[in-house]
Amino acid sequence: MRKPVPRWTRAVVTGGAGFVGSHLCTALRKSGIDVVCVDDFCTGSPQNVVHLAGDDGFTLLRADTTEPFRVPGRPDVVLHLASPASPADYLRLPLHTLETGSLGTRNALALAREHGARFVLASTSEVYGDPQQHPQNERYWGNVNPVGPRSVYDEAKRYAEALSTAEAAVHGTDTAIVRLFNTYGPRMRAYDGRAVPTFIRQALAGEPLTVTGDGLQTRSITYVDDTVDGILAIAASDLSQPVNIGSPGELSILELAHIIVEMTGSTSPVQFVERPTDDLSVRCPDITLARDKLDWEPRVAAREGLARTIEWFRNHPER
Repeated sequence: MRKPVPRWTRAVVTGGAGFVGSHLCTALRKSGIDVVCVDDFCTGSPQNVVHLAGDDGFTLLRADTTEPFRVPGRPDVVLHLASPASPADYLRLPLHTLETGSLGTRNALALAREHGARFVLASTSEVYGDPQQHPQNERYWGNVNPVGPRSVYDEAKRYAEALSTAEAAVHGTDTAIVRLFNTYGPRMRAYDGRAVPTFIRQALAGEPLTVTGDGLQTRSITYVDDTVDGILAIAASDLSQPVNIGSPGELSILELAHIIVEMTGSTSPVQFVERPTDDLSVRCPDITLARDKLDWEPRVAAREGLARTIEWFRNHPER
């Protein structure tokens, strides 16, 4: 993993008790950077950062970013990850998702502006919607249904990107945008509705793996260590435009299900179920910009990352 630039002494991570956020907090502390983790626990959990609880350089602050919030000390970087991110969560919390993308981003930007800190927005490949360009590069504007069931997340992130861009133009705040593609790994919640944890949970329990539609729709899964590496690389750079962080290795949902059955040694069958409204047909990033400007590309192969994730689920049945 790349280390952040030495001038950083303190970082704020909103959504830091979530899946990706907790790994980011851990990586920052390993680099000797003090961390203030801000989370309202609507989808994150103190369990995700319990290993940092006795660390003097780590502060856990329960706060809702949709309300103005303050943090101890003076941060050098604000990493804004706060948001429900899985379909199960943003469909359960549609208004909070929209408010976190709008009010939450505005409050996190205000914190960065106050302290002259670098601001990084964790956006998403969902801004591309059901893409008509494949693979997707950062110049593609997307194909999003603004009133579909996924719109609360898609449009919240699209608005957050616009807000970050306007903040930089009007106030000169040092902003960056990272578009994350289907991150997976340890600490995912078994029932968060995403394919990897759902399939692993079902395979380990001997239940049918529920594949939506014909399963030929594709995703590009990225192991969480690679995602964290990419976020920190962008934070340490001088880039301001959106940057894709994801794996260009594309898998169909059906292929992913069969791989997980094989790797778990399960006898679970595949069960085809109704495909959700506005489910994406394809998803694959063009990472030319990340490669050229950040010297970043994913290093953890899908089977290696899945093996680590399966092992974590085996060892944490309570989660």
